[in-house]
Amino acid sequence: MPATTAPAVFLGVRHHSPACARLVADTIRTLRPAWVLVEGPADMNDRMDELLLGHTLPVAVFSHYRDDRRVATSWTPLCDYSPEWIALREGRAAGAEVRFIDLPAWHPAVAGRTDRYANRYADAEARYAEATHRLCEHFAVDSVDALWDGLFEVTGPGTDPQELRARLDAYFELVRGDAEADPADRAREEYMAAWVRAALARTGDRPVLVVTGGFHQPALRALSARHGAAAAPAGWPAVPEPPDGALGGSFLVPYSFRQLDAFAGYQSGMPSPGYYQRLWETGPPAAGQGLLRAVTERLRTRGIPLSTAGLIAARSLSQGLAQLRGHPYETRVDVLDGLAGALITDDLDRPLPWTTRGTLGAGTHPVVVEMVAACTGEAVGRLHPDTPLPPLVHDVAGRLARLALADVTAPVTLDLTKERGLARSRTLHRLRVLGVPGFTRVSGPAHGADPVFTEVWEPGPVAGREAALIEAGAYGARLDEAAAALLGERTHAAGPELGALAGLLFDAVLCGAGPLCADLLTALAVRVGQAGDLGRLGEVLSAALGLWRHDRVFGVARDGLLGRVVGSAADRVFWLAEGLHGGPGADLAVVRALAAARDALRHAPALLSVGPEAAAEAAARISRDPRAPAALRGAAFGLRWALGVPDDPGPVVQALAAAAVDTLGDWLTGLFAVAREEVAHGTTTGGGSLIDLVDGVVSALPEGDFLVGLPALRQAFAFFPPRERERIAERLLHRRRLRGSARSLLRTPADPLLLARARALEENVTRLLDRHGLAAPAPAPRPEATG
Repeated sequence: MPATTAPAVFLGVRHHSPACARLVADTIRTLRPAWVLVEGPADMNDRMDELLLGHTLPVAVFSHYRDDRRVATSWTPLCDYSPEWIALREGRAAGAEVRFIDLPAWHPAVAGRTDRYANRYADAEARYAEATHRLCEHFAVDSVDALWDGLFEVTGPGTDPQELRARLDAYFELVRGDAEADPADRAREEYMAAWVRAALARTGDRPVLVVTGGFHQPALRALSARHGAAAAPAGWPAVPEPPDGALGGSFLVPYSFRQLDAFAGYQSGMPSPGYYQRLWETGPPAAGQGLLRAVTERLRTRGIPLSTAGLIAARSLSQGLAQLRGHPYETRVDVLDGLAGALITDDLDRPLPWTTRGTLGAGTHPVVVEMVAACTGEAVGRLHPDTPLPPLVHDVAGRLARLALADVTAPVTLDLTKERGLARSRTLHRLRVLGVPGFTRVSGPAHGADPVFTEVWEPGPVAGREAALIEAGAYGARLDEAAAALLGERTHAAGPELGALAGLLFDAVLCGAGPLCADLLTALAVRVGQAGDLGRLGEVLSAALGLWRHDRVFGVARDGLLGRVVGSAADRVFWLAEGLHGGPGADLAVVRALAAARDALRHAPALLSVGPEAAAEAAARISRDPRAPAALRGAAFGLRWALGVPDDPGPVVQALAAAAVDTLGDWLTGLFAVAREEVAHGTTTGGGSLIDLVDGVVSALPEGDFLVGLPALRQAFAFFPPRERERIAERLLHRRRLRGSARSLLRTPADPLLLARARALEENVTRLLDRHGLAAPAPAPRPEATG
């Protein structure tokens, strides 16, 4: 490359592009710049030595930010062939000063650009999709990735770097065009331009090399030319700091090719990192052959048949496609298309994934899944031992060692009634909540009322644990602090979603996050008084009541704040239930809400403003409301029975059966959900049992009506445990004066509903044959034997 008189050289690159990485390395060796300025978080400049330690790539700069209104996390990934990494490494080796020049990741111009889990090097292609679409049409390719490979990655031998740079400039000028950058991009480009001007003021005779995403290159060149070196500030641009009261920072984390792959959801500059690693290391011809071998080995390892003839056909087809498309060597898409054409004989119901962007969907052909996985590769980064780590990593290592959980290889059983068992449980639950791999809970209490006092945890793969702990370090320096902060964030995000809050409450209890429990309980007490979803409200009431009654293990039994939640939720259940109207069908969440209110009246009446008498009166109104769902009316009827003021069910059962037998099943579902024990062991006001009453009504039903109502009736009786169902079956056999095993009656070899339908079908066929005179003649009587 000839010497340039320009004080600044701007290289626009595509992130994670081997061709751009080679161009950056060649430019630095030829240009010998004084400064190498790279798109990346400027708050990492003081830690450049840490970044350039001998890590095994890929790694990423993980940045986090949290205040009262906003949470943001971001990753800046780097692999062997990232142009930004090559700029830092080769620039330092050439004696240049290297700097990141972009805004910190927590800054709204970066963090607000996508979602809270953003990648700094996500493509800007969505912002210039029209231009890239026109280019794809012009070159007759399916995707921007195939377009890029043909134009830049797989070029002929001896391509001049100057020619490649000219083509890149033309490409990025075209795709940026006259489009106005959004306010976030303008803020970032103004900030990066300020670094360029500051470097120009310090450079002397040696040039400044600026390496940024190609989308920003035209704007940075224009901004630098417009302002000129004379407008350069006296010092370097100030690196913004988080505002007072906010927490933010950055750490290096191990990364993996799977995280870097567009097919796994990362919006990176390039997909298929395993293939591009081969392209970087061996060049285009060997990369294509290596991809073919990788796919072959993976398919055979997975037991997918792959013949030599099929491989020969795939190779021939790939080479033919490359020639037809004008490629000097086979590109990634040429190899994949050749393999798909030769190996997949089924009809595909969706485009091949490398013709589009995005994650693989459910139902993707298994051969395609394995081909994509072979392109991804399995590389996992590793940090240099001297890399500083957040305090949480050290805190967790110490805790696991003290609790004998550091090198566990067999399942661990914990006794929650003992102090050490509870401490180990809380540590493992905190890791679970933070998403740190290594242990899986296979059994233990499922809710506050669950009478289970042991837990079993199974050790599992620890791959990714260090990265997860570093990222969790954004929430605090200690494990208890980090888990409490994350649960608090989720509580805030849950808003009025009561079901989510109930789950978070139990998680907080399991983690032993004491102060957070108070915050959660205060939020729950307020929100249950405003709840409009009766089913979700019942979940909260059941969870809170179970903890209030039984939790002597976790230490929140009879807690005052928890009692406020119980009382507020139970009162709200009655208020909502009286106004609930609906059609057929049994909403089990709704009837369970009334069952939870029953338990609150039984076990914590002092916490409720609604007493048993008022509750019984409300239940009477609900049970007689014709607009209320049948299941809710049955639950209200059962609630009065459970409170000791039963009504006569006879007229109700008769009326429901006359209206629709499936409505009777829904009503019984609600009744049994709330008053199962009273039904099983009590009698009606007429002296008989409800089971006898229902049996009489159901037995009188026509066959067709019985089949219609059978699913709802089966759902209702499912509330009885096996022993009670067996007693009911014995009673029914006794009523019919039949002998037999009730237990065997309950263990039919087929679905009873199918048996009933089969019987109805047989009867219909018999009637049809009789109607047309096609019935089989009765067998002739056998002659009596003569002596």
